[in-house]
Amino acid sequence: MITGKVFKSTGNWYNVHTSDQELPCRIVGKFRLNDKVLTNPVAVGDDVDIELENESQGLIKNIHHRKNYITRQSPRQKHQLHLLAANVDQAMLVITLIQPMLKPGFVDRFLLMTEPQNIPCMIVVNKCDLFTEDESELFDIMQESYQAIGHPMYKVSGITGEGIDDLRRLLKDKITFIGGQSGVGKSTLINAIQPGLDLRTTEISEYSGKGTHTTTFAEMHGLDAGGMIIDAPGIKTLSFNNLEPMDVAHNFKEFFILSDECKFGGNCLHRNEPGCAVKKAIDEGRVSKIRYENYLAILSEIEDQNYWERHKEM
Repeated sequence: MITGKVFKSTGNWYNVHTSDQELPCRIVGKFRLNDKVLTNPVAVGDDVDIELENESQGLIKNIHHRKNYITRQSPRQKHQLHLLAANVDQAMLVITLIQPMLKPGFVDRFLLMTEPQNIPCMIVVNKCDLFTEDESELFDIMQESYQAIGHPMYKVSGITGEGIDDLRRLLKDKITFIGGQSGVGKSTLINAIQPGLDLRTTEISEYSGKGTHTTTFAEMHGLDAGGMIIDAPGIKTLSFNNLEPMDVAHNFKEFFILSDECKFGGNCLHRNEPGCAVKKAIDEGRVSKIRYENYLAILSEIEDQNYWERHKEM
């Protein structure tokens, strides 16, 4: 057996780096994640044992224990999970406030992928060179809100280079998962952080105002300053019918902390329950009302989906 790390996932094949070579490998047998059904059982960042099939390719026979992982609901198979990355030190969410506009609730939905695994996540706002007074004001409001709950926020420009040196320092000697909404300029930003990668970039559609996917498969890249990044395909939507409402409540971290003070404790969903400490904190301005509205929208979406699933089975 040879041990290596998965650097690229291309669907049925995985590029595995060993101590002295890079091999395309396929999997043998079935792998599961805590009894969950996965669309892809191996992720970029996985440490694996492989067996040579011939001189030019191998078979993945075993996946080492993961210290953490990032999954999302599969966009195509709603009852399956798509494994995005494993064994990361931190995540970096890239967003924009203009070209394209930030989707309401997108940041909080992304954090629902990292919070269950206690993965630190920073928020990077790209294209700050396009900011008007309105975007600058919105950035300040969001920065105050998210930094208060442990998610530092930075404004950068992959075009002008503003903030790029600071990002290099934040990524140094760490394995960082980088995700973002389609069209936010993630590939341009990564090219600025690590010149020479030459990741493919594209323009925002003048018709739709939306971006198109340029990263097709997740891939790990080394950084000259030290560390690795995992570049993931752009995300258009994030849904969570793989979660229960209480899972959501427990992974909005400031709500979970306050739930000790709720009348119903950890069983409070923070909606219409009497004696809810979260509702009180919102009224007093100690908890973000926008975060709370995003939370309610996710709960409603999950409950609607569960309702229709139950009625399909009847």
